[in-house]
Amino acid sequence: MLNIYSKISLAVLLVPSISYSSEGGHGDEHHEHGENKIEKIQVTASRLGRIVAESATRTEIINGEEIQEKALMRPGNISMLVAETGGVRVQNTSPALGSANIRLQSMYGRYTQLLSDGLPLYGGQTASIGLLQIPPTDLANVEIIKGSASSLYGGSALGGVINLISRTPSDDVEGEVLLNATSKNGQDITTYFSTPINNATSVSVTSGLHNQEQQDLDSDGWIDMAHYQRATIRPRLYWESESGANLYLTFGAMMEEREGGTVERATVPDGNPFKQSQDSLRLDSGFIFDQPLGDVLNLNVRGSVMRQEHDHVNGLVEENDYHESYLLESSVSGYSDTIAWLVGVAYQSDRFDSEKFSEFNYNYQVPGLFSQVDYDARDDISLSLSARTDWHSEYGTQVSPRISMFYNPENWTVRGSYGQGFFAPTPFIEDIEEAGLSRLAPLENLEEELATTASIDFSYLVDNIETSVTLFASDVDNVAELEEIPSYEIHSDKQVRIVNALGKSEIRGAELLVRYRWRDLKLTGSYLYTDASKKNQSVIGREPLTLTPKHSAGAVIMWEEHGSHLIGFEAYYTGTQYLEDNPHRTKSEAYWHLGLLGQITVGRVSYFLNAENLLNVRQTKSESLLLPEQDPSGRWTKDIWSRNDGFTVNAGVRVQFGH
Repeated sequence: MLNIYSKISLAVLLVPSISYSSEGGHGDEHHEHGENKIEKIQVTASRLGRIVAESATRTEIINGEEIQEKALMRPGNISMLVAETGGVRVQNTSPALGSANIRLQSMYGRYTQLLSDGLPLYGGQTASIGLLQIPPTDLANVEIIKGSASSLYGGSALGGVINLISRTPSDDVEGEVLLNATSKNGQDITTYFSTPINNATSVSVTSGLHNQEQQDLDSDGWIDMAHYQRATIRPRLYWESESGANLYLTFGAMMEEREGGTVERATVPDGNPFKQSQDSLRLDSGFIFDQPLGDVLNLNVRGSVMRQEHDHVNGLVEENDYHESYLLESSVSGYSDTIAWLVGVAYQSDRFDSEKFSEFNYNYQVPGLFSQVDYDARDDISLSLSARTDWHSEYGTQVSPRISMFYNPENWTVRGSYGQGFFAPTPFIEDIEEAGLSRLAPLENLEEELATTASIDFSYLVDNIETSVTLFASDVDNVAELEEIPSYEIHSDKQVRIVNALGKSEIRGAELLVRYRWRDLKLTGSYLYTDASKKNQSVIGREPLTLTPKHSAGAVIMWEEHGSHLIGFEAYYTGTQYLEDNPHRTKSEAYWHLGLLGQITVGRVSYFLNAENLLNVRQTKSESLLLPEQDPSGRWTKDIWSRNDGFTVNAGVRVQFGH
């Protein structure tokens, strides 16, 4: 059967110097707590043989234990899983359909590259709705790299990377079934099954069925929680030869119907009904092949294909389109006593095709070269240098460097990083994903979006306490944003256009994390400060970035005895946010989100009950989501700055079998 290194490295398939702990926490290490000691458990899983605690590139981990907890709260998607990580914000981009994206350290969600086992199975630019179509059932870990990672993954990772690490099969048959129902008339069924085939091969299959009935919580005729029905399936295969060669194969299929807008017989303020819907079909596949070349060299080849079809309805406008993305990559790595290196070539393709709005069709072809060198100057000091050159078919040659530093004196760990990267603009910025393309003018004279990011992190570990402070900064040039076309320029039904913003968007901030564990009790506290601004278009000076709270914080206390019970309480604070295009206010209210989770396990059966949003926070309690008149872009709703679901209870049962 596959040895643990092979199985984990196959599933993770990470870039150089990025690695993880098999049971890690949000930080860089995990600790199994006995009566009087802490045992550090680390697994080497990167292509350059680095481990998290000694890697110059900081990789934050959401471990399997936390994933299992969050899966009880939200079995249908990973939004809850990533939203409660410091420096990570899940931003709702469509009150009509409920879609959302992931913002890392306040950078726009389109800059976050979402990967599955190191492969872009959800596309080069993951659609906002895609975040809500990925169940957490089969995840073993989640890895998060904040700041520009274009030197590692190309232009899609301008703001960072979230890598979803799947479970690897054990030597025995195992699996689970989870049934869940919510007080808002939602239901989920998820399954996971894995088995060895022979001494060299094992397989796993994950599947899910999800349903949510529409909810108009404030009875204004506008659907606050969209109706959807979704089915997913993902088989995986793991193979290892006696010579050490490894092969990983995966295939995924997802089909969803989602409807929002006005309820039956209701209208928007202009007196007409307004339906919004999106039917999605996504098919993807990927592979990774590893082959040792002697004692110190290794060959890695990987590839992926994704096709996603959408049928949209926005009022009276229907759109049919598809996205395709391809990746083929090959690299060779090697090492000596103090140096590990890697060089590789990559070819990426990203294509969009619309039947009705063909003026927005694009077909980006991006060959590239990348390399990385890790150098251990001393036992407690190491450096990592990486660089990538991409030849973009539309935006020309792009060079993306990154340097990271690691220093580990006694109980302290200090990491610093500096990186640059680019992002190729598409029509699908946040404001357009909700409104559709019908009122958008063709893209003209856009330049690539560029970012420079830097951070320094200080961590201190003593006994059962772990603390860390991170200072970060980002400057983003040529941000693609939506603007209304002046009336004297309008010569058709196009009323908005995408332009490059004047001046830089500047983001400065700090994260604080404190973690304490004692026997079966775990306490975590976090705080995030963000100062984000952009150049004001009409006057001299700067203005705050919208939908970016300056202060946010969280606290979690969890008491768990494995195989018996779990009780958890969490509290998250979101500070005020600046708003635009909201006729009722320019600044949001601060709010708290409180949750309570309980689970009892009897043998292989677990019964769980989860209460979310105990204070019943809901934006529509203080104001309607509807605008008094339709926005020039075509949207009828304001931005979501708060929650939109109110107090919710979900309960269910999880049955595990096998190993």
